[in-house]
Amino acid sequence: MKTAADRGLQVPAAHGFRALPGKGVAATVDGVEYRLGGPALLKAERARVLPGLADKASAAASRAQSAIYLLRDGVALAVFAVADAIRPESREAIEALHKRGIEVAMLTGDARAVADAVAKDLGIDTVFAEVLPEDKASKVEELQKRGRKVAMVGDGVNDAPALATADIGIAIGAGTDVAVEAGHIVLVRSDPRDIPRIVTLSRATYRKMVQNLWWAAGYNIIAIPLAAGVLASRGVLLTPALGAVLMSASTVIVAINAQTLKRVRL
Repeated sequence: MKTAADRGLQVPAAHGFRALPGKGVAATVDGVEYRLGGPALLKAERARVLPGLADKASAAASRAQSAIYLLRDGVALAVFAVADAIRPESREAIEALHKRGIEVAMLTGDARAVADAVAKDLGIDTVFAEVLPEDKASKVEELQKRGRKVAMVGDGVNDAPALATADIGIAIGAGTDVAVEAGHIVLVRSDPRDIPRIVTLSRATYRKMVQNLWWAAGYNIIAIPLAAGVLASRGVLLTPALGAVLMSASTVIVAINAQTLKRVRL
């Protein structure tokens, strides 16, 4: 791909660059302010789109590409189509979550058409599109009000409030420090397939906890009355020495049962 310099073009310097949170960026070139952003910027600026650009933006959205507009004085002069490549691991992760009976929702600031196209490709169940960064946490709360237990996955500064609001916040280890601090679980790798593995391991761990609790409770329910002599009149008495042996055996059984977690296929 040729650069502007390769084509013999001179790019004027931009001054006063600043971010427009949730909307885009702005800078001044040759004394004129230009703004660059998506649909949220168009809506906020009430910008007028030149003929033909709207059709190009719609065509880009049908290809799961986001439309980025260049604005000057409230008029959209150009549109750029950009897209993130969908990682094959994402599709595998969503399929694995569905097999475990878990619904998948997507929070994104992209346009509705783009979000719907990506969701259809990946098999995502619920889509929240055109969500501003400060509204992500409220979307998590909306799902919780529906009686859902929500696990939020994110890696950016804007994801931190949603990670903290969710029942389980899963931060990507390669993400920002703020997201990592807000998350309850941190993925060492940037691999979405680790998320269903976490679910599998958590469920297996919970089952082992319940099994060990019932074993320990059952042992004590039976052994303590015997040691107290409840059946001594019938010649059944648990001596202290035998009680100590059984107590140790109970501890060993619980430990061995916990070790079987190593056999869980993630």
